[in-house]
Amino acid sequence: MPQAQGVNPLINLFPFILMFVIFYFLLIRPQNKKEKERQKMINSLNKNDEVVTSGGIHGTVVNVKEKSVVLRVDENARIEVEKSAIAYLKNKPDSGQKA
Repeated sequence: MPQAQGVNPLINLFPFILMFVIFYFLLIRPQNKKEKERQKMINSLNKNDEVVTSGGIHGTVVNVKEKSVVLRVDENARIEVEKSAIAYLKNKPDSGQKA
Protein backbone atom coordinates (compact mmCIF):
# COMPACT_ATOMS: atom_id res chain seq x y z
CA MET A 1 0.00 0.00 0.00
CA PRO A 2 1.55 3.35 -1.06
CA GLN A 3 2.06 6.09 1.51
CA ALA A 4 0.39 9.49 0.98
CA GLN A 5 2.82 12.34 0.67
CA GLY A 6 2.48 15.27 3.09
CA VAL A 7 1.11 18.55 1.76
CA ASN A 8 3.36 21.57 2.03
CA PRO A 9 2.14 23.66 5.03
CA LEU A 10 2.68 26.85 3.02
CA ILE A 11 -0.09 25.79 0.65
CA ASN A 12 -2.45 25.43 3.62
CA LEU A 13 -1.62 29.00 4.74
CA PHE A 14 -1.93 30.53 1.27
CA PRO A 15 -5.70 31.32 1.51
CA PHE A 16 -5.17 33.13 4.82
CA ILE A 17 -2.23 35.11 3.45
CA LEU A 18 -4.26 36.03 0.38
CA MET A 19 -7.21 37.16 2.56
CA PHE A 20 -4.91 39.35 4.66
CA VAL A 21 -3.43 40.99 1.54
CA ILE A 22 -6.92 41.67 0.17
CA PHE A 23 -8.09 43.14 3.52
CA TYR A 24 -4.97 45.29 3.70
CA PHE A 25 -5.43 46.85 0.27
CA LEU A 26 -9.22 47.19 0.45
CA LEU A 27 -9.75 48.21 4.09
CA ILE A 28 -6.68 48.99 6.16
CA ARG A 29 -4.58 51.03 3.72
CA PRO A 30 -7.40 53.37 2.53
CA GLN A 31 -8.49 53.98 6.14
CA ASN A 32 -4.94 54.90 7.18
CA LYS A 33 -4.61 57.23 4.18
CA LYS A 34 -7.92 58.92 4.98
CA GLU A 35 -6.91 59.39 8.63
CA LYS A 36 -3.58 60.97 7.59
CA GLU A 37 -5.40 63.41 5.29
CA ARG A 38 -7.84 64.29 8.11
CA GLN A 39 -4.96 64.86 10.55
CA LYS A 40 -3.24 67.09 7.96
CA MET A 41 -6.48 69.08 7.56
CA ILE A 42 -6.83 69.51 11.33
CA ASN A 43 -3.21 70.64 11.69
CA SER A 44 -3.64 73.21 8.91
CA LEU A 45 -6.73 74.91 10.37
CA ASN A 46 -6.48 78.69 10.18
CA LYS A 47 -8.56 81.68 11.14
CA ASN A 48 -11.62 82.25 8.87
CA ASP A 49 -11.81 78.61 7.70
CA GLU A 50 -15.41 77.44 7.47
CA VAL A 51 -15.77 74.04 9.14
CA VAL A 52 -18.38 71.49 10.17
CA THR A 53 -18.02 69.56 13.41
CA SER A 54 -18.82 65.89 13.85
CA GLY A 55 -21.97 67.04 15.69
CA GLY A 56 -23.13 68.96 12.63
CA ILE A 57 -22.35 72.47 13.86
CA HIS A 58 -21.33 74.86 11.07
CA GLY A 59 -18.98 77.65 12.04
CA THR A 60 -16.04 79.83 11.16
CA VAL A 61 -12.71 79.44 12.94
CA VAL A 62 -11.94 82.49 15.05
CA ASN A 63 -8.99 81.22 17.08
CA VAL A 64 -6.81 78.11 16.89
CA LYS A 65 -5.41 76.80 20.16
CA GLU A 66 -3.16 73.83 20.88
CA LYS A 67 -5.94 71.25 21.30
CA SER A 68 -9.08 73.19 20.47
CA VAL A 69 -10.54 75.83 18.16
CA VAL A 70 -12.98 78.65 18.81
CA LEU A 71 -15.82 78.77 16.28
CA ARG A 72 -18.14 81.64 15.49
CA VAL A 73 -21.53 80.05 14.88
CA ASP A 74 -23.56 83.28 14.80
CA GLU A 75 -22.87 87.01 15.06
CA ASN A 76 -22.46 86.99 18.84
CA ALA A 77 -22.14 83.27 19.54
CA ARG A 78 -18.80 81.53 19.87
CA ILE A 79 -18.06 78.02 21.02
CA GLU A 80 -14.85 76.16 21.74
CA VAL A 81 -14.53 72.60 20.42
CA GLU A 82 -11.75 70.04 20.36
CA LYS A 83 -9.79 69.86 17.12
CA SER A 84 -10.71 66.19 16.83
CA ALA A 85 -14.39 67.21 16.61
CA ILE A 86 -13.81 68.96 13.27
CA ALA A 87 -15.24 66.68 10.59
CA TYR A 88 -14.31 68.63 7.47
CA LEU A 89 -13.65 72.02 5.93
CA LYS A 90 -16.65 73.45 4.06
CA ASN A 91 -14.46 75.63 1.89
CA LYS A 92 -11.21 77.45 2.15
CA PRO A 93 -11.63 81.23 1.98
CA ASP A 94 -10.30 82.78 -1.20
CA SER A 95 -7.04 84.61 -0.79
CA GLY A 96 -7.98 87.58 -2.96
CA GLN A 97 -8.27 85.57 -6.17
CA LYS A 98 -11.11 86.27 -8.58
CA ALA A 99 -12.31 83.96 -11.31
